[in-house]
Amino acid sequence: MIKKIATVAVYVEDQQKAKTFWSEKVGFEVIAEHPMGPNAYWLEVAPKGAESHLVIYPKAMMQGSETKQASIVFECEDVQTTYVSLKANGVKFQGEPQKMQWGTFVQFEDEDGNEFLLKQ
Repeated sequence: MIKKIATVAVYVEDQQKAKTFWSEKVGFEVIAEHPMGPNAYWLEVAPKGAESHLVIYPKAMMQGSETKQASIVFECEDVQTTYVSLKANGVKFQGEPQKMQWGTFVQFEDEDGNEFLLKQ
């Protein structure tokens, strides 16, 4: 089952400007910064010792970013098992779990159509 909120994505125009804001002004640590494409990074920041992180995601890489809100990612031990259990409970999923180089994930919706990501 779900064990924690892993990340909340915040969509920004300028990742470096946002990185400076969160690290220098707010005092968060840079947890991860991995190249993701031209002029884009997978950028995670968080308070020291926090289990949940903010992902500072470039709007330029997000189709329909002008209407996107912050997104929440839930972490679990086993995506496939959690997927089967939640689906049996009536949770609506947007497809089957997918394996990527960084892990396995699947998207689901709440009753209002808000989207969430489940990952392992």
